[in-house]
Amino acid sequence: MPQVGGRIPVLEHGWIWLQAVPGTTGFWLEIEPDSDRPVETLAPQVAAVVGALLASQLDLGRITEELADRYQEIDLLYTISELLGQKIYFKETAKNILREVSTMVSARRASILVHDEASGRLDIVATWGVRPEQLTPVTIDDEESIAARVFRDERAVAVRAEDADLLVHEDERSYRGRAFLCVPVSYAAPGARSRCVGVMSFTDRLGNDEFSVSDQKLVAAVANQVGAAIENDRLTLRDIRQQRVQQELSLAHDLQLKLMPTPAVLGDRADLAVRCYPAEQVGGDFYTFGQLRDDQVGVMLGDVSSHGFSAALVMALVLSAAAIHTGTDGSPDDILDALHRSLSGKLDSTEMYFTVFYGILSRAAGEITYASAGHQHAFKIPRQGAPIRLATTAPPLGLAEPGGIGCAHVEWDAAHDLLCLWTDGLVEARNADGEAYSERRLLDVMAQVRTETPEAIVQAVFDDLERFGARYRDDRTLLVLRL
Repeated sequence: MPQVGGRIPVLEHGWIWLQAVPGTTGFWLEIEPDSDRPVETLAPQVAAVVGALLASQLDLGRITEELADRYQEIDLLYTISELLGQKIYFKETAKNILREVSTMVSARRASILVHDEASGRLDIVATWGVRPEQLTPVTIDDEESIAARVFRDERAVAVRAEDADLLVHEDERSYRGRAFLCVPVSYAAPGARSRCVGVMSFTDRLGNDEFSVSDQKLVAAVANQVGAAIENDRLTLRDIRQQRVQQELSLAHDLQLKLMPTPAVLGDRADLAVRCYPAEQVGGDFYTFGQLRDDQVGVMLGDVSSHGFSAALVMALVLSAAAIHTGTDGSPDDILDALHRSLSGKLDSTEMYFTVFYGILSRAAGEITYASAGHQHAFKIPRQGAPIRLATTAPPLGLAEPGGIGCAHVEWDAAHDLLCLWTDGLVEARNADGEAYSERRLLDVMAQVRTETPEAIVQAVFDDLERFGARYRDDRTLLVLRL
């Protein structure tokens, strides 16, 4: 390679002119003498033209190479979009995503860690180039973990050890690598601030050189898609769990209602209508009734304190025990006392109680014999005149020691008198103005339609509740009976 240009002697022609091509290294033009134009003037001009042509070719090559790289990146993002668009859980596609991205950035090992809010850890969701069981979750406050630091700061970290191996406490405390790239995986709901939901890590780059800025940008673009996929996966799993819970609650609701009898069990001994609506899927209101010896009819209605699952469990126990005790020939007070004794242990352990009314109506005797443990919502509505409250004979069961339950006897006109029982959720329902429906309004409605069938009376009450605009926060039950 010549050291300088200019006139160079040669044997064949006497001399030639060498001219360096500007903008290049090692490119020279060899120009023979020209009798028409001085070579000293011609050579720089030709070299400038050639230099421009070479520069444009080099630029074209660089652009072509860059376009090829961009095409590969776009193709990768498109592939990942297709993977994430498949109707399967994120864990099932995460490993494929790691494989594609690791190939693109020349990483031998990679992992995706997702934040678990309950445990405060970054859990391993997928790995590439290493078995998942070799790795351990990372707590987000771990000061030695790069992944934890990236999660906390929500900023990517790219590390290269120039002179010594780099300890990477991301997966295994004993692992050492020479290049490491960790990028936060974030998600931002519409109109909300972005939040970090995990991290993506890559290491063991082929050739041991560091990850480039281009690699970091590519992984960051992938991480944006992964963040949305992680959140969608969480929402999908939550929806599935909610659907399963709703299905189980609906089943529990149906089963609870099946614990209580239908009016058909009374045959022609009585005309009865009842409706029971829990404030939630299940509740603590309960009722039962049935035919007793001779012409008698037994009716029980009660209300477990609180509502929801805890009340529903106690309610199921009450009904199970009631089915046993009401089958005996005991008086209402004896039956409630036996019911209390059989449930006292459970009531003490749960710190719950319940009000309950149990009455035995006899057409032949013309009376109702009843016991009421704290259940104030029991009335006799005669054919004419004001409703008569069937006063309580004991505190609610669970608030006092078993025993001491009184019994009362009230005359009963089998042809005309109505037995009306309900729970407090009915009269305590409030409208939009905060006004309670009230016992007085309920009794007024029933008194106005007292000559109708029990079903028509119950319907009239709930129609009035709808006109009132009642909003319910407690279980509500209404039972009307005529012998």
